[in-house]
Amino acid sequence: MGSSWHLVRSGEGEWNTFPWGEIAWLANAALGNSPEITFGRVVIRPGERNPTHRHGNCWELLYLVSGRLHHHFGEESTEMVPGDLAVVAPGVSHWATTVSDDDAVMVVVYSTGTREMEAL
Repeated sequence: MGSSWHLVRSGEGEWNTFPWGEIAWLANAALGNSPEITFGRVVIRPGERNPTHRHGNCWELLYLVSGRLHHHFGEESTEMVPGDLAVVAPGVSHWATTVSDDDAVMVVVYSTGTREMEAL
């Protein structure tokens, strides 16, 4: 692994499992491979929802790879289908429910390597 680049192999990173799904953190400051960006993969199981939360210190990009989500952003909500990208400003509360028969799989990117998460 070079000092100016890092390769994260499939299955590596930090994996967190929850009753509603899982998050795999593949790059961030704590992992030592990305001081300024956080990158992860989120899975929400069919009929499940992740907790309402917000990130006060960063922008968030949510790219839906597969499945369908009903996603709430503050007082607004929308359905997301594969290929949709949501751009979420710092401090906006949000949560999502999978409304498909398959897992909803998202790629998430944060504008800091040390993202904060506040459960609401």
